[in-house]
Amino acid sequence: MKVYTKTGDDGTTGLLYGGRVDKHDVRTTAYGTVDETCSALGLARADLEGELHDAVLIVQRELFVVGAQLATRADHWDRLEVGVSRVDTAMVAALDARIDACVARHPLPQHFVVPGGNRPAAALDLARTVCRRAERHTVAMDRAGLLPDDAPVRYLNRCADYLYVLAREVEGTHLPSRELG
Repeated sequence: MKVYTKTGDDGTTGLLYGGRVDKHDVRTTAYGTVDETCSALGLARADLEGELHDAVLIVQRELFVVGAQLATRADHWDRLEVGVSRVDTAMVAALDARIDACVARHPLPQHFVVPGGNRPAAALDLARTVCRRAERHTVAMDRAGLLPDDAPVRYLNRCADYLYVLAREVEGTHLPSRELG
């Protein structure tokens, strides 16, 4: 199998389960930005170990699910499998639980946070901002009538929140807390 197919040389890309769209289409922008989020998380994970490493890996794998769903036309969603290629309410609820657990371990700061407390936290903050962009593009898909349900939007919204609290936990775990003076 070759990496290049040459089918995209015309400025289009193939969707999961068929169909082609322009590479600048709102759909490709949305799932491409989800892919960027996953890559940014790789930067964070490379500097983490143990449970924090595994927590980031779980999100990366879940982002593949989101990306698969966004890369599939709505008329093919019946072919998607929950947790593999389709987001469901349980995935969103699991993020809620992870957020609550993070905040219980490391209460949220009562001040604005300037990213960069340490390298993995900065990478998580970068991933969070990319995730927010993915969320905005996914909302655009929804507004264009391309999403039969809003589970991907809700997942990305919660994911960005989770990455924020996870970055605060990583800062608390790796460095003493520093406040702006």
